[in-house]
Amino acid sequence: MTKCAYCKTTILFGGVQDNYLRFCNEECHQNGYPLLVAEEIPQTVVDQNAGEIYRGRCPKCKGQGPVDVHISYRVYSAVFYTSWSSRSHLCCKSCGIKTQLSDTFFSLLLGWWGFPWGLIMTPVQVARNIAGALSSSAEPQPSEKLKQLVRVVVAKQLVTEGSS
Repeated sequence: MTKCAYCKTTILFGGVQDNYLRFCNEECHQNGYPLLVAEEIPQTVVDQNAGEIYRGRCPKCKGQGPVDVHISYRVYSAVFYTSWSSRSHLCCKSCGIKTQLSDTFFSLLLGWWGFPWGLIMTPVQVARNIAGALSSSAEPQPSEKLKQLVRVVVAKQLVTEGSS
């Protein structure tokens, strides 16, 4: 099954195809236009902007970097309803660990209340957060996630300037 390039919804039938990207409907296709523009951004521009962010100050705590994209995972359940997600955070490693630990406690408190998915996904999301917090991803350069984020942000700026 394919996921919408913009909203990440699973597409069972139909959708809108644009180059190699697929969108669930025309609204997502229009909103996802920067994703198409992003592929045209020169790698040197992406590397330069990502490097500046990486070497900059943390947007959350204003402390020293390196700044990168950190992922935290959470789950919320209520009887027969369970929702789980991953969240991206642009911050330093210390702030990334804090959000991972915060989402771990959130999941431990509110995740296991649903049957059956709450009981299954709570340990999964907690383990993912702990693994992320313990990983020593002290890369000497920006990650691919940061570069992709920069690519999309620059593309959105170009689209906004082009439509003004």
